[in-house]
Amino acid sequence: MKRWYLFYYQKFIKGQQVADLLPTDEKSHKVGGFLEMPDIFGLVPWFHHIHIISKCKTLDEALFYVNIVAKEGWSRSYLENQVTAKLFSRQGALVNNFDKTLPEPHNDLAKELLKDPYNFEFLTMKERYDEHDLEDALVQNITRFLLELGQGFSFVGRQMELQMPNGQAFFPDLVFYHIPQHRYVIVELKAVNFIPEFAGKLNFYVTAADELLRGEGDNPSVGLVICKSSDKTIVEWSLKDIQKPLGVATYQLQEVVERTVKEIALRNKKKEK
Repeated sequence: MKRWYLFYYQKFIKGQQVADLLPTDEKSHKVGGFLEMPDIFGLVPWFHHIHIISKCKTLDEALFYVNIVAKEGWSRSYLENQVTAKLFSRQGALVNNFDKTLPEPHNDLAKELLKDPYNFEFLTMKERYDEHDLEDALVQNITRFLLELGQGFSFVGRQMELQMPNGQAFFPDLVFYHIPQHRYVIVELKAVNFIPEFAGKLNFYVTAADELLRGEGDNPSVGLVICKSSDKTIVEWSLKDIQKPLGVATYQLQEVVERTVKEIALRNKKKEK
C-alpha cells in the first residue's frame, strides 16, 4: 500500500497533476494539503492496482489502465495481457484522418478504438503467404483476433456482400461492429506494404457500409487497412483528401517456414554424421 501511494504521490508532485489525466467528473483535488484519492480508483480491484504500478513506468500509462479497467471491467488476466502487449503505446497510434472526417467526440472515440501495430503472433504462417492466407488464418482464429482488436467488437462477416442499387456487388475482407460505439468497422487486409490505392478502395467500402448497413442510431462507419508495413508520409498524403474516416495500421507476426520432407530428412542425416 505504501508503494502504491508513493507511485502516485511522487509522480503527482514531480510532474503533471493526476487531475489532468482523469475524466472530467473524476478530478482529484487537495484537501488540507493532502491528495484525495479519485473516486475512479475505488472501481479498480486491488490486485489490478498492484499490477499497474508494478508494470507501468509513467503516470500517463498507469492512469490509462486505471480508467479503462474502471470503464470496461477488465479481468486481472485480461489486464495483464494488455499491459504485456503494450496497449498503451499502441492505442490510437495509427495514422488516421479522424480529426478531419469525424466531429467531436467521435474523432477521439475512433482513435481509442484502433491501434498500431496489431499483434498477430498467435498465427502460424508459412514463409510465403498472401492476403487470402492471412484472412483465412485470422478467421480460423477469430476469438484471438477479437481479443486483439479489443473489447466490444463483434464479428459480422467475411467477404460480406455489399450490393449496389444496380445489382453490382463488392466484398470487403472483414466487417466488424463495435457495440459500445455503435459503428461498423470495415477492415481490409494487405500482406504487402501500404500503397495509396488501398485508401481509395477502402473509402468506397466505408461509403457503401454507411449506405447499406448503417441503421438508425448507428454512428459513422470507419475503415481500417492492416498492412505489412507503411510509410507515414505516404499514408498521410493518401488520406489527405479522403472524405471517410480511415486509419492505416501494421501487423506483427512470427513467420514459420514450411520445410519439405526432403529438407527435414537431409537435416537429420547431417546430424547423424
